[in-house]
Amino acid sequence: MTQVLLIGYAPDAVDYSDPALPPGMDAEKIAAGIEVGLKDMRDRGWGADFCSIRPDDAVATVTQQLKAHTYDCVVIGGGVRLASNGLIVFEAVINTVRQHAPAAAIAFNSRPENTAEAAARWIEAG
Repeated sequence: MTQVLLIGYAPDAVDYSDPALPPGMDAEKIAAGIEVGLKDMRDRGWGADFCSIRPDDAVATVTQQLKAHTYDCVVIGGGVRLASNGLIVFEAVINTVRQHAPAAAIAFNSRPENTAEAAARWIEAG
């Protein structure tokens, strides 16, 4: 079975005042979007997990998740990439995935609801 991991900020750890985020985003919308994305992946017959990170322990959290499971694709959420002050966390997450899941494809979503489409681009490509 294809296994996909979505890495994203815990909904309560997002700085919603950041102008880089889409207007109107809040913790409830992000949490609901994550559930939609996970369901979409499971409906495709894939195993799907969410790795909820916080800026201060992102590397440890991602490392623990990747050591516990093997993934075919790791999707890094838009909030991790888009946060104005999050470049260092984004780089750390990318390098942690490269180190602990070197065979996994890396994909990027633009919002939680399109996580399955992001993963499919790489899973279907082989």
